[in-house]
Amino acid sequence: MSINIYVGNLSFDANESELKGLFEEYGAVDTVKIISDQFTGRSRGFGFVEMQNREEGLKAIKELDSKDFAGRALKLNEARPKTSGGGGGGGGRRDNRGGGGGSRW
Repeated sequence: MSINIYVGNLSFDANESELKGLFEEYGAVDTVKIISDQFTGRSRGFGFVEMQNREEGLKAIKELDSKDFAGRALKLNEARPKTSGGGGGGGGRRDNRGGGGGSRW
């Protein structure tokens, strides 16, 4: 069974091949994705590493969490599954008139 690992506090200069090399010391890596800003293309400072073997991934999390990588202390944990439906929510009015308080008309 595979494991998806959240990798936070990445250097903005880190690249996917360097990150893959770091995790390959612990086992086979399926995918590496550093998340970038959709408008600027610049790294957002976090990413995900998917490893084939769950036990190897858990060992990588344990040993690499808080380890210095490209000048920053990594923050690692098992990634939470995506929730369906995407973002959204919020509600409320956007016209700064507030809400509630009865009818005006």
